[in-house]
Amino acid sequence: MDYRIEEDSIGEIKVPKDKFWGAQTERSLENFAIGYKTMPHEVILAYAYLKKACAKVNADLGNLTQDKKDLITKACDEILEEKLNGNFPLKVFQTGSGTQTNMNINEVVANRAIDLAGGKIGSKDPIHPNDHVNMSQSSNDTFPTVMHVSATLIFYKKLIPALDKLIGEMEKKVKAFSHIIKVGRTHLMDATPIRLSQEFTGYVALLKSCKTEIEKTIEPLSHLAIGGTAVGTGINAPKEFGKEVSKVLTDLTGHTFISAENKFAELSAHNALVQASASLRLLATNLMKIGNDIRHLASGPRCGLAELILPANEPGSSIMPGKVNPTQIEALTMVCVQVIGHDTAICIANSQGNFELNVYNPLMISNLIDSVHLLSDSMNSFTAKCLIGIEANEVKIKEYLDRCLMLATALNKQIGYDKASKIVKKAYHENKSLKEAALELNLLSEKEFDQIIDPKKMVD
Repeated sequence: MDYRIEEDSIGEIKVPKDKFWGAQTERSLENFAIGYKTMPHEVILAYAYLKKACAKVNADLGNLTQDKKDLITKACDEILEEKLNGNFPLKVFQTGSGTQTNMNINEVVANRAIDLAGGKIGSKDPIHPNDHVNMSQSSNDTFPTVMHVSATLIFYKKLIPALDKLIGEMEKKVKAFSHIIKVGRTHLMDATPIRLSQEFTGYVALLKSCKTEIEKTIEPLSHLAIGGTAVGTGINAPKEFGKEVSKVLTDLTGHTFISAENKFAELSAHNALVQASASLRLLATNLMKIGNDIRHLASGPRCGLAELILPANEPGSSIMPGKVNPTQIEALTMVCVQVIGHDTAICIANSQGNFELNVYNPLMISNLIDSVHLLSDSMNSFTAKCLIGIEANEVKIKEYLDRCLMLATALNKQIGYDKASKIVKKAYHENKSLKEAALELNLLSEKEFDQIIDPKKMVD
């Protein structure tokens, strides 16, 4: 591999000649070879938006020349256009402020800008990574800012559309199953009847409430730390820098961002991110409930409940011929477990802010973005590969309903709880129908029984 020599405050270091990163990025690669997870791409893109916005504001304020601003802008645009992928190799587990990633961006933008200007890469002329790309900024306010920007963008771009698709297909099942009356279950035991569609309306309502909570968390993410610089005081930044950068970011991304009122809070803790993660945890718990319901209702096909029929996507066993498993649901529920784990890590990380800075930033945003990807992808997969193809086993559902002892609940008003219980016990122990037991106990006439025990009257 060909190398060039770059220099930082520590000294000289070899950098791959075909890369735009510089000395500090290279040192981070050597010093933090921890795990395999690199900084999420969404963070890199958010940084490109931020550096572009900062360059514009610095130029508008007369602190950066127009030609330097244009070079920085072009380099940032190339990042956003995915032209510089491969230049952001740093791992998540680095300095807790994300300083290495901030400098990785600064160096790539500076060196690409130098290249565009026809200069010598690594010379820091005419664009310096610290003096120009990082002007009026610190890692301590830029990284919290990109945490909020990247989270906002991925929520709108990926999570909400996936959730909307899932809700839409659930609503179709509500209509398709509206005519089917089945046995309800509480405590995993038979209960009074319910429409299959009513069961699915519960799922729709749960998912819609999750969407509401997710949307509530987006507004706090719009408050940005930029302008606080190192400790929240705004040292080395113009007074209105954060406010103006937030305006430019709003224009660039199409989503509203504002300068946070208290920068000390934004640097030392990340409550908005914790709230966002909590909304993902809520979604995960509801998806777990829905997924487990559906796979239990589909258990069988002959020795389980078998009320639902799932689409067969692939063979389910390497040893049992013809076996089909609820694989999409298993994948979905595994994701839910992982998301809950991510949320726990984020909560602990947020508690670790010491004085003016929280130093668990990369972990927090990496976990959040991972959770969004996992939830979005698994919801899309479950919707397309499972939910759309679910059918009701109406024969089995009717069989269960006809045998359900809890239909006797409707007798309470006519003969009282105690007498209804006698009917149920007799029917269960003697393996008889409710009607047979009621008539043998001489508690009701056949006509009275038929008028009262009508599942349709019990579900609406």
